[in-house]
Amino acid sequence: MPSKRSSRGDLINEIERELCTPDSYEEVLHRTNHDVPMPSVETLGEIVELLRAVLFPGYYGPSDLRLETLRYHTGAALDRAAILLWEQIRRGYCFDCVYEKGASCADCDERAERLTQQFLSTLPEVRRRLATDARAAFEGDPAARRTGETIYCYPSLKAMTNHRIAHELHTLGVPLIPRIISEAAHAQTGIDIHPGAEIGPRFFMDHGTGIVIGETTVIGTNVRVYQGVTLGAKSFPLDADGRPVKGIPRHPIVEDDVIIYAGATILGRITIGKGAEIGGNVWVTRDVPAGARLMQGRPIDQALEQGAGI
Repeated sequence: MPSKRSSRGDLINEIERELCTPDSYEEVLHRTNHDVPMPSVETLGEIVELLRAVLFPGYYGPSDLRLETLRYHTGAALDRAAILLWEQIRRGYCFDCVYEKGASCADCDERAERLTQQFLSTLPEVRRRLATDARAAFEGDPAARRTGETIYCYPSLKAMTNHRIAHELHTLGVPLIPRIISEAAHAQTGIDIHPGAEIGPRFFMDHGTGIVIGETTVIGTNVRVYQGVTLGAKSFPLDADGRPVKGIPRHPIVEDDVIIYAGATILGRITIGKGAEIGGNVWVTRDVPAGARLMQGRPIDQALEQGAGI
């Protein structure tokens, strides 16, 4: 009588053969036509944390920084991040190059180095933007005691750090890597921002959980949104083959000084004008004029007594 262990081993061998046939994994296991590894989620997480320490020194990374050692730690973190990022961008291109006619590994190597350097040059501006986001969080939330508290504790700052890094890589045309960085923040904070979204300075997401900001969204300066807000697409135009047309503007434009309260859903390529206020749980599919206040109609208060109304 065969043992339980040998029976289990036979079953595993059978499942292994079935899972590893080309027909079985072709649709789910993307492989390029050469042996370059795929991008690493873990390594990209390390890169983001290195950059977070550069952007917010003392808050992240070594906590005992002094002014005289700041440049050393910053340079070391940037050097490590650059080495790792070059490799991940290269892998991102290799992941994509099966779709690219005439691409070579030398092309991917050269592009990865050039784009790594171009990305690093954006970090001073990324920090300036994030500093305005931290200030907006402090000024927009009476529960915040100081700006540093928002850097340490607020999901808005964590998600925006990932987003501003991912957005620069997306703008440079880096494939796949920006989406992985954005989705890491989504998993950690519940805030879902596509790296293509254009977000101006002084942006604050109060509480944050459940916010969705689509790929072609454009957000101005000094905008505040609350939990559960969706800036999404109303519909998806289809091509002649019935497939969604990609890359066209389909998400809202939110102008400066707008406030959008919890649960509001704003869909389509519409404009929310400067200084407008959008109330909670409102469904918006048309332009909103500058300075307007949009809210749900008031419910009718009616007291029914002794069976009235039945």
